[in-house]
Amino acid sequence: LFNQLSRAIPADAKVIWIHCASLGEFEQGRPLLEKMKEDYPDYRFLLTFFSPSGYEVQKNFKGADWVFYLPADGPHNARRFLEIVHPSLVIFVKYEFWYYYLKKIKYRNIPLVLVSALFRPDMSFFSWYGGLQRKMLSRFDHLFVQNESSLELMKGIGLEKICSISGDTRFDRVAAIAGRFEAIPLIGEFCGSNPVIVAGSTWPADEQVLEKAWNKLTHNPFKLIIAPHEITEKHIRDLLTLFQDAICFSAATPGQLTDKRILIIDNIGMLSRLYHYGWITYVGGGMMKNGVHNVLEAAVYGKPVLFGPYYEKYTEAVGLVHHGGGLSFTDDTDDGQALRIIIETLFKDEAAYRKRSEAAGTFVRSNLGATHKIIQYFQENRLFTN
Repeated sequence: LFNQLSRAIPADAKVIWIHCASLGEFEQGRPLLEKMKEDYPDYRFLLTFFSPSGYEVQKNFKGADWVFYLPADGPHNARRFLEIVHPSLVIFVKYEFWYYYLKKIKYRNIPLVLVSALFRPDMSFFSWYGGLQRKMLSRFDHLFVQNESSLELMKGIGLEKICSISGDTRFDRVAAIAGRFEAIPLIGEFCGSNPVIVAGSTWPADEQVLEKAWNKLTHNPFKLIIAPHEITEKHIRDLLTLFQDAICFSAATPGQLTDKRILIIDNIGMLSRLYHYGWITYVGGGMMKNGVHNVLEAAVYGKPVLFGPYYEKYTEAVGLVHHGGGLSFTDDTDDGQALRIIIETLFKDEAAYRKRSEAAGTFVRSNLGATHKIIQYFQENRLFTN
């Protein structure tokens, strides 16, 4: 890694370094990276990842000048990395705290910012044994947190002077995607004039409840699009067994989809656009304890967002439910009835459907602007001219 970094990064480059743990954090950092690249073309941008789930997907990301794994934390590695990269500004995204990197950055007086941070009372920062973790937080020049509860926790450990609420940059990200929407002709052909249920990032537990609800609908004018979280050959085979009338997107040709009712997406990269086609949307992950996936990708299009009971760890999902754009259900009887009832109720009650749809879109729009607030801080503190 060090040899590759040395060959890649010129000694005279003005570098902004952005570090993300994995793909989810990258989606939060991306709006900020893209805005800085647009506004400050004299700078070069280094993007690093800790997890293969981020690096392997984004190693060819064109919005950064270089994409690398971050070498393991340690006094020697941190010193060598900073000597090679010589960043003018360092941005860590959400949950990234590496003791020696933070220590060496602080000693070199390099501006250091944490963005889209989210803190909970059960984190070690706020425990009796969390002195080392609190010291790491204090090394940041500024902490941009997502909400008021995170700010209150910072006040409790005396860091409110370097902390402010910016919101979550993911709202800006999904709004940008929706604003650049490009139609997918085969999907439009499949949908026709039918109301469509778009289920994204699904796991087997989601797919089983979807199948049961689908077969119990008393009046079913719908079409169903399923974009699973994993697209392994086995998972796609299992889906085709579960939904025997389905067709895979890769096997579809123009003129073939009009009469089909279930479409399985067996590729990566279409999901954020697929939600545009939904009459209602379903976001997977909520049937398992790890929790629901990104509900904002669906909500930005102003459609009701449905998901399972495990969502309370995710503030955006909690907020969406609170504002009326998200509907969570529990499948206690394991027969899909709860999901079926929600779908049929929304279909029969047009006023309720419109209210839910408007609530989803309004929730996203009312939370835009985190990227602007962070950029404004950089400008006010002249971080791009140091």
